[in-house]
Amino acid sequence: MRHKQLSQMPKTFALIFETGDEITDVLKRFATEQKLAGSSFKAIGALSFVKLGWFNWKTKKYQVAVELDEQVELLSLIGDIALKDQEPQIHAHLVVGRSDGTAHGGHLMQAKVRPTCELILTENPESMQKELDKDSGIALIRF
Repeated sequence: MRHKQLSQMPKTFALIFETGDEITDVLKRFATEQKLAGSSFKAIGALSFVKLGWFNWKTKKYQVAVELDEQVELLSLIGDIALKDQEPQIHAHLVVGRSDGTAHGGHLMQAKVRPTCELILTENPESMQKELDKDSGIALIRF
C-alpha cells in the first residue's frame, strides 16, 4: 500500500492498495502508525476475494453471508475507525459487483485487492471511542 497526505485540515490521506493487500489488515496497521483515533473512509477498486458478513441478533455474532473467491468490482466501501481499548478498530460495509452484474453487500470481514483499491480517509477533529454494548454484545461508538 502506498499513501499520500492530501490535506492537513482536516487531515486527509489517499491510500492506494496493491494486488494481494488485505484491506482490513493494512488499514489497521496504517491507523496504528498514524495514531488515528477517529476517521471515516470511502473506497472503490477491485478484489480477488471477499468475505461479507451480517450481524445475527440472536447469536450476537457476525456470520458469513457470502464468500466470493473470484474477481469482483469493489463498487463501494465505506466505514470508520474508532478506538477500543486504545487500539484502532475498523468498521466497514461494502458492495461488490460480479461479472454477471449481480451485487452482494454486507459487513467487511475480509477482502483481498486485485489490482487496486483507492481509499480516501479523513481524520475527525475529535477521537471516537467504542465500548461494549450489553444489548448487542459488540463494541459501539459512544460519546
